[in-house]
Parts: sequence; structure tokens; C-alpha cells
Amino acid sequence: MTATTAAENLRRARTGGPDDGPKVLEHILGWTLVVVLAMFVTQAGLM
Repeated sequence: MTATTAAENLRRARTGGPDDGPKVLEHILGWTLVVVLAMFVTQAGLM
């Protein structure tokens, strides 16, 4: 590892989120949130 690569690694901010996790799970959770929000809006009579 060169000094440049080490410096680049130190500059990257770590947010605590998954880096290489399965994208499928993220998509499923995202669409589940969309469906739940749509159900709430419909039940509340906002649409």
C-alpha cells in the first residue's frame, strides 16, 4: 500500500452504514416503506 492510498482511505468518512451489503434487502425495505406510506395516506383520506 502506498502513502497516497493510505491517505485516501483516511479521508473517507465512515457513516456506519453498510458498504457492500445486499442491495435486494435495501430495495425491499424501501418499497415496503412506500407501500405503508401509501396505505396511511389512503386511510387518512388525503388522496
